[in-house]
Amino acid sequence: MSEQLVCAVGDIPVGEKKFFLIDKESIIVYHLEEGFFATQRYCSHTFAPLDGGKLVEGCQIRCPFHRARFDVRDGAVVQWANFPPGIQMLNAVRGEQPLKTYPVRVEDGQVLVEI
Repeated sequence: MSEQLVCAVGDIPVGEKKFFLIDKESIIVYHLEEGFFATQRYCSHTFAPLDGGKLVEGCQIRCPFHRARFDVRDGAVVQWANFPPGIQMLNAVRGEQPLKTYPVRVEDGQVLVEI
């Protein structure tokens, strides 16, 4: 594992997110009211890119494809895929899986992620 500088604190406004490719890892860094967090880029359901998703309820990313929601602070599944109707059949095969998360720290106005 190595810690990588990804951006300056001011590069991601509070309530926003940004995609980064670091050491061949596709991640998203989120800037929440309570700090910075990082997860894998792709939804654990059908691997849709979450940087196209929407932050909801302050700390959750909603997948743009099937509306699965994850807590970006710990990767936990908040709601598994539920759209369109009938997606539940695929859910029987693709059981709930949390997002991989990465440790983040801020030092001297810079955001660092451990990959």
